[in-house]
Amino acid sequence: MDLLSTVRGLLAFFGYVLNTLFWFPVVFILGILKLLPIASLKRACSWAADQCATAWISINNLNQAVLSGSRMVVDSLPELSPRQWYMVISNHQSWVDILVLQRLFNRRIPFIKFFLKWELIFVPVIGLCWWALDFPFMRRFSGQYLKKNPHMKGKDIETTKKACEKYKNSPVAIMNFVEGTRFTETKRQRQNSPFPQLLRPKAGGLAFTLDAMGPRLQQMLDVTIYYPDGAPSFWDYLCGRVPEIRVSVDQHSLEELHDIGYDSPEQRAEFQQWLNGLWHEKQRQLARCGNDEHR
Repeated sequence: MDLLSTVRGLLAFFGYVLNTLFWFPVVFILGILKLLPIASLKRACSWAADQCATAWISINNLNQAVLSGSRMVVDSLPELSPRQWYMVISNHQSWVDILVLQRLFNRRIPFIKFFLKWELIFVPVIGLCWWALDFPFMRRFSGQYLKKNPHMKGKDIETTKKACEKYKNSPVAIMNFVEGTRFTETKRQRQNSPFPQLLRPKAGGLAFTLDAMGPRLQQMLDVTIYYPDGAPSFWDYLCGRVPEIRVSVDQHSLEELHDIGYDSPEQRAEFQQWLNGLWHEKQRQLARCGNDEHR
C-alpha cells in the first residue's frame, strides 16, 4: 500500500510539473507583452493569462481527482459569479489549502490572486508565472532595518496599492491568509492565541487592500478548512493520504468595513474586533467538525 501511494504521488507530481511547463511559455510571453505601454494590450494579455491559469487549475483538479482521490465535503456555497470582485480569507494550515481553494472556486469566481513574499519570485518557472499573472510581491522589513532606512517605511502599503490598481479594470478574487502564516501549536502558544485551532487574525493587510480597491470590493468569502486527519503535507496530498477535506464558506458584505475605515486607532480597533468575531465563529465551526468526527 505504501509503495502504491508513493507511485501515485510521483505520477501526480510529474503531472503537475508537465502541466506547469506546458502553460509557462504562453503565460510568460503574455507577461512580457504587458510591459508595452498600450492599455488595451495590457488588458487583453491579462485576460488571456488568467484564462491560461484557469485552464492550468482545471487540469490540476483532474489530476487530483484521478490520482489523489481526496473527497471534498462542502457546505452549500453562496451564489457566486466570475464577474464579481471578491475578497477571500481562510484559516491556513498547509500548502494544500491553496489547492483546496483553487479546486473549490475555479470558474465559480475570478482567478484567485494572493500576496507573496518577494523571495518567491525566484522560484523556478512558477515564480515568473506569478509575476506574469500580476500576483503582488511584498517585501517585509524588520524594525531594525526600518530604523536604519526610515525612507522604506510604508513601502508595503505603497506596494499593496500599486498591485490593486491593476485589479480595478476587471473582476478579481484577492486571497488573504489573515493569520499571516501556517498554523502550528508552537506558533499558537507563542502568540498566546485565544483560539485552540487558529492563530490571531491580522487586520492590517486586509484593511489596506479594501482601501486600495475601494467600493468595487463588496463581498468577502470566509472559508473554513478542516482536515479530519490533521493538516497534511503537499506530498501526503499527492499520495492520496488525505481521504477527506471539509470546507464551509460564509459570505459577508464588506459595506460595513468600508464604512469603518482604518485611519484612527479607534477605527483600527473596531476593524480588528470585527475580524476577531469572524475568527470566533470559525473556531466554533472547527470545533463542531471535530465533535462530529468523534460521535
